[in-house]
Amino acid sequence: MARALIHALKHAGYGTAMPSSLRIYDGRGDSVVQADLAQQAEAEVARILALAEAGTWRCWLTYHNYYKAPDLIGPAVTRALGIPYLQVESTRARKRLSGPWAEFAAAAEAASDHAHTIFYVTRRDAETLRRDAPAGQSLIHLPPFLPFDTLPDRSDQSGPMLSVGMMRIGDKLSSYRLIADTLSLLDPDLDWHLDIAGDGPAQAEVLHLMAPFGARVRMLGALSADALQRNYARARLLFWPGVNEAFGYAYLEAQAAGVPVVAQDRPGVRDVVAGTQPALSDGPDAMAARVTQLLTRPDLHAAATAEARGKVQADHLLPAAARTLRIGIEATI
Repeated sequence: MARALIHALKHAGYGTAMPSSLRIYDGRGDSVVQADLAQQAEAEVARILALAEAGTWRCWLTYHNYYKAPDLIGPAVTRALGIPYLQVESTRARKRLSGPWAEFAAAAEAASDHAHTIFYVTRRDAETLRRDAPAGQSLIHLPPFLPFDTLPDRSDQSGPMLSVGMMRIGDKLSSYRLIADTLSLLDPDLDWHLDIAGDGPAQAEVLHLMAPFGARVRMLGALSADALQRNYARARLLFWPGVNEAFGYAYLEAQAAGVPVVAQDRPGVRDVVAGTQPALSDGPDAMAARVTQLLTRPDLHAAATAEARGKVQADHLLPAAARTLRIGIEATI
């Protein structure tokens, strides 16, 4: 998403610069780590301001400010330079104001409070952003988008089903468990195969989950962007439950190629997957029914293909994102 934002800003006619490479992130709730990163951020602010020339930047745009990774640089720099401060895909989590991330959560809230404009990516994020927004703050919907102007060639859809996801303990592994549970419910006489793209520390657990299905499931490992696109181009459907996905880039990539999606009916997923029920399902039984429909009903499959490409064309390509960013930025400067 961050790389796509850079493409969109350039498409909108803006030059971009990344004045700091400091990675501000604490995944464990360690107060010592947070204090050290805060000191490093102060030094970065001083370094940036010493090098900044008047009029160099029209605004500052921060991506993904939240309690584990607050923006400790942008607010201070923009106050000193007198330029607008904007955020993309920020989240509010006031319940984190106590506990191991308290200092970072407070910093994230303060940064969001300072923003003139926040571009929100999912409707779920918008709920707390609206609830806690200071007076006068602008909230603008920027749907997740792919960094190209037009749709790729349509999928020939002659290959197997495809799953795309990292293999790690937690939500990703839960998605793989749901895949295995769903596959076990399919009619034994149904002709299906599944390719899985991805790897990670939970690979052994995923292999164990898929072992009962033998040669019907093939592990592709980690793929390059080009190799993944070739797999989208032949996939019959994308099967990824999306447990606690923020939105899921694979859904957009697959649908752009015309690949229908089978996923859970969950916040975030709803923002990027075409259609409504029964296009999205809830639980292995419902997902098994949807897989069966798409594999056995050419009419439903064709309709889902057209709807998938239509949704991406309308809402999730570079021109629409660039237009939204331009409108929001120009209102601040």
